[in-house]
Amino acid sequence: MFQRTQIPDGPRVISARMPGARSLAVAVHVLVGSRHEARRDSGLAHFMEHITFRGTRSMPSSRAVSEAIEGVGGVSNASTGRESTVYWARLPVRHAAQAFRVLGELVTQPLLRDDDVVKERDIIVEEIRSYQDDPAQHVFDLFDRTWFGDTPLGWEIAGDEASVATLEPARIQRFWAEHYRPGRMVVAVAGDIDHDEAVALAGDALGTGPAPAEPWLPAPPAPCARLAIQRRRTAQAHLCVGLPGLPREHPDQWTLTLLEAVLGDGSSSRLFLSVREEAGLAYDVHSFQVDYADAGVLGVYAGVDPDDQEQALGAILVELARIRDERIGDAELEKARAYVSGRLELRLEDTRHVCAWLGDQEALHERVLTLDEALERLAAVTATEIQDLAGRLIRDEALSLAIISPRTGGRALDRALRLP
Repeated sequence: MFQRTQIPDGPRVISARMPGARSLAVAVHVLVGSRHEARRDSGLAHFMEHITFRGTRSMPSSRAVSEAIEGVGGVSNASTGRESTVYWARLPVRHAAQAFRVLGELVTQPLLRDDDVVKERDIIVEEIRSYQDDPAQHVFDLFDRTWFGDTPLGWEIAGDEASVATLEPARIQRFWAEHYRPGRMVVAVAGDIDHDEAVALAGDALGTGPAPAEPWLPAPPAPCARLAIQRRRTAQAHLCVGLPGLPREHPDQWTLTLLEAVLGDGSSSRLFLSVREEAGLAYDVHSFQVDYADAGVLGVYAGVDPDDQEQALGAILVELARIRDERIGDAELEKARAYVSGRLELRLEDTRHVCAWLGDQEALHERVLTLDEALERLAAVTATEIQDLAGRLIRDEALSLAIISPRTGGRALDRALRLP
């Protein structure tokens, strides 16, 4: 169970008390991400996330920031998404006030010094290069551009070297002043702490300051391109096959969760058994889904021998067509339901995952479900609903493919990109 409080002109606080837990997890969700950026500012939200850790008013160095949490045995980090930026810490519950103080200073009192901007610019460029050097990672960036085109959802979250090089201190300071307002923050808390205490600590740490909703461009009609090939000297071909998914609040999201579990989530899924175990075409093959406020993607990744890329693509498409055309058997559906439900139950015994569960829902969804409510939604999904949804999503005209490979094979791949 959870409790929720809206501090007037301040953050929303949502907490779950976990009696007996020795750890406490706290997360501050700032409701701004990369899809709120203009093209010239690509990478700005991610840069902001980095630069806060360079120092705050009472912790003037990155060392002081890290020691404030690590010095009591805790861990902290942050991440930038398309629609929010999250700062979090996990530490012994007796140091609860420390977690709120540190996170509060990171988002409300960063120093944003000119010299730190220059230093961090080089670090982020190296981060971007590290992603580009890893084709298994970079193919997802290529896929985003293929699917969403030249729009904020298609740009890399970290930006590119050219855009990062132009980010000046004044623009970063203005971005913080405009977007990092307490009224646009959600504080999630999980651990053995009373809700009223969490609200008081959050209020003291973040203060108040109203802020309007952040506008963003709607997702484009997708896919924006059918096929994208990047030729590189790699030992494997890395491919992403994409189809439409569902927006975050779509009523069939739980149906899609089970469809994706049957298709390619785990070592007993169809893709794993057919493409890896039976055909021997891949070491890593799995499905994935992404959901935003107004769009979604259902995809499949595989890393394969370049000589087998057309064959592997064909094997993936066979499984997509099969889940569309054949009703899932009762035993397979129950296996997938148990898999998804069990994974959820196991994760939500950990304070960090409970904190993320509450914070993500409160920040990005129109509702917050308890674990029991989520399990009820999963239990209600039928095989007929899964097949009906597959029929709506899995269509030839909606297919898209991004691939990084030492072979081109564009014509052969284009011919192969057809459902059987």
